[in-house]
Amino acid sequence: MSTPTSPALPASRTARLVWYAALAVLGVLVGTAGALVQAAWFPGGLLLALLATAALFYGGLRATGTQVGVVAGGAGWLVAVVLLSIGRPEGDGVFGGGAGELLFLFGGMAAAVMCATLSRLPRPTP
Repeated sequence: MSTPTSPALPASRTARLVWYAALAVLGVLVGTAGALVQAAWFPGGLLLALLATAALFYGGLRATGTQVGVVAGGAGWLVAVVLLSIGRPEGDGVFGGGAGELLFLFGGMAAAVMCATLSRLPRPTP
């Protein structure tokens, strides 16, 4: 009977870190796309943006099996949304400050909290 060796541990840790980095980049992309879509097609675009955001967070939870997957995607999403909401001194910004933008911001944060607090499903026994 052999025991697991230590080189296998860094490989899984490295793979998990790659997942976290990929989820953060995907969070930036989903946040940017959601910011543009929710304003373009107001009622439908807002729902589409919130569904994509929730799918990112839940997918991060399922892909990594930990809440850190939700946090990685949420951090990327939050960075994109905050950077797009700052705007420039000339007044150019993606978010205009209407109800749709606030629903996107608070709805995305609520989806992240809900996905981060989901309990993990037990693994099936063989």
